[in-house]
Amino acid sequence: MNNPNTTPRFGNLAIVAVVLSLITLFYIQNTAGPQPNQLSYTAFVSAVEQGEIRSVTIQGQNVVAERNAGGTVTTYAPPGADLIGQLQQKNVEIKAEPPPQPSLLGSLLLSLLPFALMIGIVFWMARRAMNKQGGGGGMLSMGKSKAKLLTEAHGRVTFEDVAGIDEAKEDLQEVVEFLRDPQK
Repeated sequence: MNNPNTTPRFGNLAIVAVVLSLITLFYIQNTAGPQPNQLSYTAFVSAVEQGEIRSVTIQGQNVVAERNAGGTVTTYAPPGADLIGQLQQKNVEIKAEPPPQPSLLGSLLLSLLPFALMIGIVFWMARRAMNKQGGGGGMLSMGKSKAKLLTEAHGRVTFEDVAGIDEAKEDLQEVVEFLRDPQK
């Protein structure tokens, strides 16, 4: 039998895995959260035309702009928009940065999470199968028959052992009748 003091319980491991998964998801969602002061692209272009924007930082399709009056606004530039030409006409300072890359650790954990969950479920099922069978056999003995082979050491049942039982007599009479007239 397993000593509970020397092996970790599966329930404890499952709780740790769930907590780590939630922390990872929380971290990923907080790094890619919605930006404050989000403007539509049309409103952003209108602000550029009116001279309200001092400088912009472009990261891929995301645009973060500083207003002349202070504060920042963000927008999403659709592909194919001639935003840089419009910004240059209004003498807006343009900074370009590469789009933010997801963290390697976060993406690795997120991609391995389904596999870890499947492996955990298999181990859980295996442990339950072993516990139900008293530790012997495990999952590999699922299809094995539990019938025991009778040998002479266990004793044989003879006609004399069941000769006085009424049900045995009736069963034997039915077999004899069937052999005499199988269509009946």
